[in-house]
Amino acid sequence: MVNNTGLRARTSARIALISAAASGQGKTTVTAALARKMAKQGLRVRVFKTGPDFLDPMVLERASGSPVHWLDLWITGLEPCRRLLAQAALEADLVLIEGVMGLYDGTPSSADLARAFGVPVIAVIDASAMAQTAGALAMGLRDYGPVHLAGVIANRVASPGHAAMVASSLRTVPLLGSLPRQQQSLPERHLGLVQPSEVHDLDVTLDQLAEQLSLDSPAWAAMDQVHVDVPAAASPVELLLAGKTIAIARDAAFAFLYPANLDCLRALGATLCFFSPLRNEPVPSHADALYLPGGYPELHGATLAGAAVWQTSLRRAHADGLPIWAECGGMMVLASTLTDQEGRAWPMTGLLPGTVSMQPRLGGLGPQGMNTPHGLLRGHTFHYSRLDTTLGPVAYTVRHPSGDAGEAVYQVGSLTASYFHAYFPSCPGAVAALFAGTGAT
Repeated sequence: MVNNTGLRARTSARIALISAAASGQGKTTVTAALARKMAKQGLRVRVFKTGPDFLDPMVLERASGSPVHWLDLWITGLEPCRRLLAQAALEADLVLIEGVMGLYDGTPSSADLARAFGVPVIAVIDASAMAQTAGALAMGLRDYGPVHLAGVIANRVASPGHAAMVASSLRTVPLLGSLPRQQQSLPERHLGLVQPSEVHDLDVTLDQLAEQLSLDSPAWAAMDQVHVDVPAAASPVELLLAGKTIAIARDAAFAFLYPANLDCLRALGATLCFFSPLRNEPVPSHADALYLPGGYPELHGATLAGAAVWQTSLRRAHADGLPIWAECGGMMVLASTLTDQEGRAWPMTGLLPGTVSMQPRLGGLGPQGMNTPHGLLRGHTFHYSRLDTTLGPVAYTVRHPSGDAGEAVYQVGSLTASYFHAYFPSCPGAVAALFAGTGAT
């Protein structure tokens, strides 16, 4: 966007990236508590998540009251990230970005994102087993990159005296706030946090976290505003799916999809309709294509196995040549059987020859891309199951940044399936080809 003086427009807001030394320090809890606290004070709050994650954003959306999108320099891209951040700064009083893993982990890392846009970092330090050493940790996080460290929020502090010891150790780094140890944390399972719809009294928990988060008002008020350039609007994509209706499975078993994927499909001209396999709803008869996103089908094996109407409609849609894109959990239900964590095998739709079994160890994690005739379709993988099949892959995704072979991509007639979660805006042409049935691999 350029103003009438010929200069690039800028906007300002209080923006901070919440990070830590490692996973498990309480970044999501602190970000959710801060977002809810500020929202309850009447501020307009927007939250972003760095790195591929479907569950944390669900909780952060509930905490802030606004949709949560991803900021990732590789998957999302630099200029799309800038556009999303600028739009949030125009609309909100406070913009929070929850980092991924530790501050310097990954390529690109959360620190890379903070430096790309001049965003200050708030370090969450788990102080449960330390006191004065928190200062050394904070200074190391600040100086290693370096990054602009706006301050520290001490998590799991035992008492006001404990918080005071942490504060004294930080020297020139402000202690922005502290959060006491929680008797009950946000519930988790093998892929991360439990979905908000499954957590009883989640809003009560978020309100309690907001109340217990103690902020140093002068230190918080002293944080600088961040100036963000407002880039020109993105060029509209060609309406390659105009007139097409895409049916999307959407319930507790199929809840893992980027909100930006839905925006991309609509931008391509598609009409979206949703149905629930868990409620034994059939694939809508007027659909021109089908999207089976990831989720937790392994938790709903009995229900999905007994959903005869849904299973029959899916087989019929495939027999009729309906283009189908299935990713991760969406692919798992296409096997002959799905064996859950308790070792129970449930019959599935059988569109892919072979079986899917849950396993205790991680089967795949990290950013990957799928090469297509239309360019690189970027995304990620994260799963604890294994597909055993005699079917040969038609392609493999590529791991980032190593370039090694990643997840297998399978095709059976009009069906394309993989453990790979695709971020549709990274290559709209490939997405249009997938759902138009013209081939994207």
